[in-house]
Amino acid sequence: MDFFGFLNDSVTPCHTVKSLHEAFGRAGFKSVGIDDVSKMAPGESFFVERGSALVAVRMPKKNGAESRFKLALAHVDFPALKVAPNPDKNAAGVQKLHTEVYGSPLYTSWLDRDLGYAGILAVKKEGSIVAKPFRGKKLFRIPQLAVHLNRGVNQDGLKVNPQTDFDVLWKAAGCGSQNFRDALAQELAPGEELLDFDVQFFDAQPANAGGMNDEWVYSGRIDNLTSCHAIAEALIATEACEKDFAVAAFFNNEEVGSLSRTGAGGNFLKAVLESIPLPSNLSAALSDSFALSIDVAHATHPNSPEKHEPNHAPVLGGGVVLKTNSQNRYAGDVLGSARLRDLCARAEVPLQDFVMRNDMACGSTVGPTVSAMLGIPTVDIGEPILSMHSIREMMAIKDHESMIRLVSAFFC
Repeated sequence: MDFFGFLNDSVTPCHTVKSLHEAFGRAGFKSVGIDDVSKMAPGESFFVERGSALVAVRMPKKNGAESRFKLALAHVDFPALKVAPNPDKNAAGVQKLHTEVYGSPLYTSWLDRDLGYAGILAVKKEGSIVAKPFRGKKLFRIPQLAVHLNRGVNQDGLKVNPQTDFDVLWKAAGCGSQNFRDALAQELAPGEELLDFDVQFFDAQPANAGGMNDEWVYSGRIDNLTSCHAIAEALIATEACEKDFAVAAFFNNEEVGSLSRTGAGGNFLKAVLESIPLPSNLSAALSDSFALSIDVAHATHPNSPEKHEPNHAPVLGGGVVLKTNSQNRYAGDVLGSARLRDLCARAEVPLQDFVMRNDMACGSTVGPTVSAMLGIPTVDIGEPILSMHSIREMMAIKDHESMIRLVSAFFC
């Protein structure tokens, strides 16, 4: 699966899952419903979807009492601006769309950018209500105020009010009488009726290689599409294990707390695992299994190195990052960290350590949620990136290669 193509195609969570669906399908994984999981035979590979979430499983060659799980976890969502249910507004000769902030984006990065729009249309067709993914073809923008009208901006910094400053300029007022729903209706086929929508804006600029040696990647949605891609690539390339289940779980809504039916706090992954025929107790098998929670990590900013704890400051191109936190914001314990260090050594993957400064708040991941719910030993790892939660982020391609190599060794 081409990495840049994956970044460019996966513009919303549902499009990310669509990309994963297609990649696993090409690799011979069967698309099945939750009721069909119990019918899967040893050596088979399959995936199950629930909305904008997906779980893929490669069954072992021998499903016995000693079978355990090797889980890799990631999330498919990212900070965004979502179109509000009643978005249409008019001001200064312009028709605007009001948006709602999803997650915690770096506000200023969304200004003066070419924005695409995409999402899900809830459509009624032949008496049934179905979800229809779509991607619009037009570009939009949120222009910021000129320096002449905001004289202190370069000295005092730009302050963005998300209620008043995130209206997207959609079209000239009076240029056609359509509102936003009318425009979405043009995406429908004959016989389809638009009932609702879930639409968000995204950075429309394609992913690019950068640096004098093309060593870096500049793109939107690196957090956390890079982890999704690495896990999918590794699972697809790995053959069935002799006795262990290789599982990849891709959750939605991590950026807003994971408490949804498609999030890590829901029962989706547990329902899939409980449906797998096991000769032993699932809880016992999970307690003796292992999971990698894979999400990006903060690389040390070359212009602000003081923002990192000096002895735990990962760098771009320095390898995979082990993330630990004494407040349990990341999953893991000393034995889990030791298992990861051993795995990295065997896979010849460089490993860096990250802890947050004591005087700064620490983020979290799906790792603690899944580990607590399933009782599975888990560690949090990631690729170091810069500009995290910006509309456009930066990473090192060398680190992505290391992550794919590590997850491939994990699944073997």
